[in-house]
Amino acid sequence: MAFFGRKKLTVGLDVGSGLVKAVVIDHTSGSPELVKVVVTPLADTAIVEGEVMDHALVADAIRQTIDATGVKTKQIVSAVGGRDVIVKKIQIERVKDAQARELMRWEAEQHVPFDMESVELDFQILDPDAEGLEMSVLLVAAKRELVEAKRDLLTDAGAAPAVIDVDAFALHNAFALNHPDAMRGTVALLNIGHEATNLNILDDGIPILTRDLTVGTRRFREDLQRDHGESADDAEALLRGFDRTIALDGVAALRGEELAIGMERAATFLATSSRSFGQLRAIYVCGGGARVPGLLGWLASRMRIPVELANPLARLTIRDGAMEFLSTDEVAPLLMLPVGLALRAAA
Repeated sequence: MAFFGRKKLTVGLDVGSGLVKAVVIDHTSGSPELVKVVVTPLADTAIVEGEVMDHALVADAIRQTIDATGVKTKQIVSAVGGRDVIVKKIQIERVKDAQARELMRWEAEQHVPFDMESVELDFQILDPDAEGLEMSVLLVAAKRELVEAKRDLLTDAGAAPAVIDVDAFALHNAFALNHPDAMRGTVALLNIGHEATNLNILDDGIPILTRDLTVGTRRFREDLQRDHGESADDAEALLRGFDRTIALDGVAALRGEELAIGMERAATFLATSSRSFGQLRAIYVCGGGARVPGLLGWLASRMRIPVELANPLARLTIRDGAMEFLSTDEVAPLLMLPVGLALRAAA
């Protein structure tokens, strides 16, 4: 879809529970170039557990963020995610594209726990050129009310949404570009956000499972406040700092165990449902939680496989001034989703 005309600028907008993040990428040269990053904080009560509690406040933050990019167009790319989005790899009879579209609603009824009249469906054939009686298809279903709510929020902010993507796919786009070595074997991408963590398991670069875990940096902060007497500001400073403390090690172990169990359960589910599923060989972590001192090391010890920080800027050209007033090392882990959205090049 050509939604930016000849300018070939894409604005990726991530409306998170604690921050609104916008990334602008210029596709003019054929190689993506990051030209602007804007991060706007949100009050803790504005979005709770993925639900917008203060529509006007969030819409104003979006408007402020888009204005700060300096991009004239109000068309943006955003995404939906959470429990009301299902992404599943399935096997169906090999048919032509037109027939596949006809078959997909019936297939969705077998795999999606939603009323088919209330969802938006899409799919992608993963092996279109392969031979055989069956083909692999990535099926996506999102509740229509979720998509409409995101569209209404953006419209009220004065930003007509050109594309509404799926969180897991946008994360995959940025991850694949910046970590090509992770596109072999079976790996997990953990995006640890403010309210929740998105787990995306990839097999040879293909997303085969996405799942939300109810662990986010809010829980880490609340643990430090409740169990160790830290103020909200001091707890936040510990989470964003570089030094490990005994209190932080305990919190990392407590919440890290929840993340580890979530990954183990997902891997067990895949192992029982697919004979071709292999063992996880590595875990890549992004999001605000990736910055928690000691957490990645704890996960590596617990899971007994390599755990690395995923960097959405590793292979992107960054224009001078794009990260103005921002620390690249601190902000980079937060940008995997908006970078993935902004990688949607104009046609």
